[in-house]
Amino acid sequence: MHVPDGFFDVPVSVGAGLFAAAGVAVCLRGARRELDDRTAPMAGLVAAFVFAAQMLNFPVAAGTSGHLLGGALAAILVGPYTAVLCVAVVLLVQGFFFADGGLTALGVNITLMAIVTSVVGWAVFRLVTRTGPRRRGTLVAASFLAALVSVPAAALVFTVLFRLGGTAPIDLGAVAAAMGGVHVLIGLGEGLITALTVSSVLAVRPDLVYGARGTAGPLVLRTAEGEVEVGGRPAETPSAGIGLRPVLAGGAIVAVLLAGVVSFYASSAPDGLEKVASDKGLSAQEKPHAAEDAPLAGYSVSGLSDQRLSGGLAGLAGVALTVAAGGGVFYAVRRRRRPTGGVSPAEPFPSAP
Repeated sequence: MHVPDGFFDVPVSVGAGLFAAAGVAVCLRGARRELDDRTAPMAGLVAAFVFAAQMLNFPVAAGTSGHLLGGALAAILVGPYTAVLCVAVVLLVQGFFFADGGLTALGVNITLMAIVTSVVGWAVFRLVTRTGPRRRGTLVAASFLAALVSVPAAALVFTVLFRLGGTAPIDLGAVAAAMGGVHVLIGLGEGLITALTVSSVLAVRPDLVYGARGTAGPLVLRTAEGEVEVGGRPAETPSAGIGLRPVLAGGAIVAVLLAGVVSFYASSAPDGLEKVASDKGLSAQEKPHAAEDAPLAGYSVSGLSDQRLSGGLAGLAGVALTVAAGGGVFYAVRRRRRPTGGVSPAEPFPSAP
């Protein structure tokens, strides 16, 4: 789904850039309601995880692969506004340091991969959790469906943008069918990864799952006479004995292992957009990337002949860059905790409810 330079004309590229800039500006403001001293580092970790997971292309079908987009996952874990910022940071790092995703197409990529996936994923998640029973299983199922729907939704918006300003004379129906079909399959993989990740965090620290806040009902026990509600702690209460630092450290280790080690075994098949572009003749419109000579271009370290070492070091560098960039943004916009009985120095007047 990383759109390269050359696929869209100037009006669409500029228009998408303006839309993406406005969306990011709105999310910078909205993220203040989602981020505080506890959730800001979590958001940095989520951005790093999304970067690492996007290096792991998984096979889909017919010589095609896919990778996590991450918008739905980020929205569920840290909130929809912060999710857009997480994925946008990942795209900026990938575009400027790894030559992945065109720089003139950056607005298109942020629109598709950050805004559309986060908004659609969060909407589906909230719809399911508000109508289903208040149980952990509902949250996990909602996570799967949210991620599944978010990927073909992004593919649909790509098709609309291509209709408005695609640079190749390709039948729109053919583009829509090809993009929709392959990205439904990719969405299944996205759903599985998202559900597994959300379930893992729920098991350790449910209070760190933004989507679980205010949704936890009484604890339900299964007995011989049926199900009995016995009460229980709300989702906002941290799990006893598990601090924030161990969770962050464990998540960081997972991201490092994915980017530095597991990524070497990722599928080498073209991803969904690359496959469609190749089959439909759109690849001929791709222009050279402005950062194609960057030291980390292509997710490898320039000058290293050992592919495993080169890719692993590039992955580690990407995780570090994403944490640094994302951490700086999230700490800058976080909501600072107010002293007991007083008003935060950063907010001279109490915020409106």
